[in-house]
Amino acid sequence: MKASNYRVVPLNSEVAAAARRAAEAGAPDHVYVTADSPTGYPCRHCLHWAQPGEQLVLFPFASIAPGRPYSETGPIFVHAQPCPVYEANGQYPPAFREGRVIRAYNAQQDMIDAEVVGDRDPETIIEKLLANPETKFLQARSADRGCYTFAIERA
Repeated sequence: MKASNYRVVPLNSEVAAAARRAAEAGAPDHVYVTADSPTGYPCRHCLHWAQPGEQLVLFPFASIAPGRPYSETGPIFVHAQPCPVYEANGQYPPAFREGRVIRAYNAQQDMIDAEVVGDRDPETIIEKLLANPETKFLQARSADRGCYTFAIERA
């Protein structure tokens, strides 16, 4: 099996834990929601879809820090109960092979390219975007809503 030229970077465990603490403390921008569909609530920490009936925390997250032109804060979910962090870092998460767009960013955190996964393998798109020497990192996002899903870095 060919070694991967990238690693998947899920939401940091401390960010997930802080979101859970903020929701428990009643922060108005960190709310509990209950999944009512098997493909509507992706946890950014374990990189699995929450199943109907599971509780999550919905909160704002800036994947590009404020102060940059491509900075954007958007809503994301994490399981309300601690979940294991995604560890298959050299493998694209099976739960997100469809409905994603992969964006490429340079060292200044400017978006320099993007491709919708569509009916192609995400690995092919990742390989193509990382072939550009200007690409510093990638982000996988929801193709329809634009929400951040996870980062991708060179291995």
